Amino acid sequence: MSVRHDGVPAPLKDGPDTLFQPVCVWDLRAELGEGPIWIEADKSFYFVDILGRMVHRYDPAKGRSASWAAPSRPCFLTPTTEGSLLCGLEDGLYRFDPATGRFSLALSVERDQPGNRINDGHVDSYGRLWFGTMNDAETAASGSLYSIGGRLDAGLRHHHDGYTVSNGPAVSPDGRTLYHCDSALGIIYAFDLSPEGGLSGRRVFRHFADGAPDGLAMDSAGVLWVGIWGGGRIERLTPEGERLEPIVIPARNVTKVAFGGPDFRTVFVTTARKGLADDVLRSEPQTGGLFAFRVDVAGVPPRAMSLSDAATLEA
Repeated sequence: MSVRHDGVPAPLKDGPDTLFQPVCVWDLRAELGEGPIWIEADKSFYFVDILGRMVHRYDPAKGRSASWAAPSRPCFLTPTTEGSLLCGLEDGLYRFDPATGRFSLALSVERDQPGNRINDGHVDSYGRLWFGTMNDAETAASGSLYSIGGRLDAGLRHHHDGYTVSNGPAVSPDGRTLYHCDSALGIIYAFDLSPEGGLSGRRVFRHFADGAPDGLAMDSAGVLWVGIWGGGRIERLTPEGERLEPIVIPARNVTKVAFGGPDFRTVFVTTARKGLADDVLRSEPQTGGLFAFRVDVAGVPPRAMSLSDAATLEA
């Protein structure tokens, strides 16, 4: 059963004065807002509060929202070609039906690593889901990067380990480069990505010393958008690694952005209250809220994962 919320204002309308001007559209004060994604079938934006164990939906056209309690900590969501959503909970991949609020296990992950949990995920142009695991205490390099599904690779595939806080997989518009973070080290890595789903040539794409790179998103020009945890901003990096003008968000912990709306030129931003002192929360009262603003370059629409192509998922 979902919990309804009213009174959520619609995001900014298009216009020259609204570009790159963040506004809090839902002051829900999430402990750890994360995993934002636009679901075209619902014309709505979904995201999670990991520590609050909630899945949220925001309909910008109607200015309404809904929330569902998750059975454990939810970390990301992605659409599927079958019409349901796939949700990464802390211990595995689950089908999620917003109509009923039901979660059903599709695949357990890292049962032999009780100190780990799933974190962030992304679907590439082949319908292949990329997701990472992290050390729950954020002290050990026990996390890994996985992929599952797609036309050319049906099973769960382990690619790399040694991550403390695996975060933000994202793939370039041409499908040739995968970006992935270890937030604990402040590093975004770039990989060469083959059509078969192989990764090679891992290299440091960017290192941040003033805040940690969190979730990643990609626009249609190939610019990488990076939420900066502890930095109160969104960084934007060209494919060549050039740093564009940051976008300041009035919330210290910026976790991730997603592009949505009819033209994919509305950016939605999740934030988090986790770990912040009371004086910081008083000075930044909208921390944990959902923000939105308009941009001049559209984002890459999210792809759907085909559950039938992922042979290891349970019925």
